[in-house]
Amino acid sequence: MLLRYVKGWTKMPRLTKRVRQQLLNQNSGFERRTHFESRNFEEERVYRIENGYLKIRAVGSTSWSDSRYDRTWIGDDQEVHSFLYKYLEELDYGVNLE
Repeated sequence: MLLRYVKGWTKMPRLTKRVRQQLLNQNSGFERRTHFESRNFEEERVYRIENGYLKIRAVGSTSWSDSRYDRTWIGDDQEVHSFLYKYLEELDYGVNLE
């Protein structure tokens, strides 16, 4: 078991590749949105866990008139690790991580 109790606190599990995949499998349907805006750039990202994958959709525009975009892709290992690390407290990670 990767969860350890230290003086009443639960330590965060180490996000190995196997643990990341288990978290993705346990949290199907979890979704978060982010929004970034600056002077010449605006982007909204939707992160959604589906079928054991992290799907990312980016919709945005820049100051150029023809610069609107809408892209969707499956997150790579680095994107998945960063996403899970950031939102781990909101995810269901139970005590079954091994």
